[in-house]
Amino acid sequence: MANVTELRCVLCGRTYKEEETLYTCPHCGLDGTLDVLYDYDEVKKELTKEGLKNNRNYTQWRYFPILPVNDASHIQPLSVGFTPLYSSNKLAHKYGVKQVYIKDDGRNPTGSLKDRASAVGVAKALDFGRDTIACSSTGNAASSMAGFAAVAGLKSFIFVPEDAPIAKVTQLLIYGAIVMLVKGDYEDAFRLSEEAIEKYGWYNRNCGINPYLLEGKKTCGMEIAEQLEWDVPDKVFIAVGDGCCISSLYKAFYDLKEIGFTDRMPQIIGVQAEGCSPVFDAIKSNKDRVEFIKGSTIADSIDVGAPRNWAKALRAVRESRGDMVAVSDEEILDAMRELARDTGVFGEPAGVTGFAGFKKMALEGRLKEDERVAIVVTGNGLKDIKSAQKAAGQGISVEPDIDDLIKKLSLIGSN
Repeated sequence: MANVTELRCVLCGRTYKEEETLYTCPHCGLDGTLDVLYDYDEVKKELTKEGLKNNRNYTQWRYFPILPVNDASHIQPLSVGFTPLYSSNKLAHKYGVKQVYIKDDGRNPTGSLKDRASAVGVAKALDFGRDTIACSSTGNAASSMAGFAAVAGLKSFIFVPEDAPIAKVTQLLIYGAIVMLVKGDYEDAFRLSEEAIEKYGWYNRNCGINPYLLEGKKTCGMEIAEQLEWDVPDKVFIAVGDGCCISSLYKAFYDLKEIGFTDRMPQIIGVQAEGCSPVFDAIKSNKDRVEFIKGSTIADSIDVGAPRNWAKALRAVRESRGDMVAVSDEEILDAMRELARDTGVFGEPAGVTGFAGFKKMALEGRLKEDERVAIVVTGNGLKDIKSAQKAAGQGISVEPDIDDLIKKLSLIGSN
């Protein structure tokens, strides 16, 4: 059994046992997202630094004692987590900081950080004896869930905006998911999925609703700490959509402090697109709640005008003494090119938005020379080839003739 002790509402503080409620606080409704809390004294006995040194299970499940899955047999064999953390001296020198680390979570099985959540979500569905799982998504969470559900033998229903990138929709279909292309935006897809989940009794994989999903995502932050030998960076940058990823970083460093693995929390910097920035707006105007909007950005994975995990997102920024940054779509496309060419990491638009925010803060003189910075790349660039084409430009058409090649090269000044 997991070491979970209670579920606590982030708004009112009411606590519940795992068997009392599956999703949000009954008193606060959908806004009352729940924290999963553990018997940290028991975790300390089962999870130690020395034990991790000798643990050859290089997946997120190396942290099993502080994850909410009850039955280890419900864990699927796909290798999730322990993605590379690259040190880039080039970026550190270019932007005037001590160190820059790039966490490439596009290396997960279906190409995004969302695999961490889906691995836990599918295991919890099996814990609760469910045979069907469902979610709404702009693409990555859906394709991730479809992949893990397929391996587990669960039926999956997925609701995505009808303009979701074709590569992501194709992933859903190849995994055998039943895909609903909703005529509308993410909020429309979310509402319809919630109604369907309630009507048919499917297990809810929506990360902004299901508290256990965030526990999977937090392993990204735990890995950063372990890969840096528990000397956490000064700042961690990550893109913000529905608020789950940034909240998971906070939870990772909170849990690590509770079990004595680290003694401080890094400043967590959330980055949103200017065209869809409700969390940024709330932070900058010092509001206690996020106002939902209709947004639009090339970064489809964070094109979320109604972030369901807004309360945890605000807490992550404020309690870590962090900040929010908003970047333009053009800055995001520039970040795709620069990150790939300087580090070899190819991220989708939302995947590199954290890097775009880092770059913007650095150029504005808001970072210090002695700071160590980690940047999470949340999704692989192959997820959205159309955007990658906009960032990369076109190749050069040439005849199979050396004279034509010489001519074309002379035009670009390459000879």
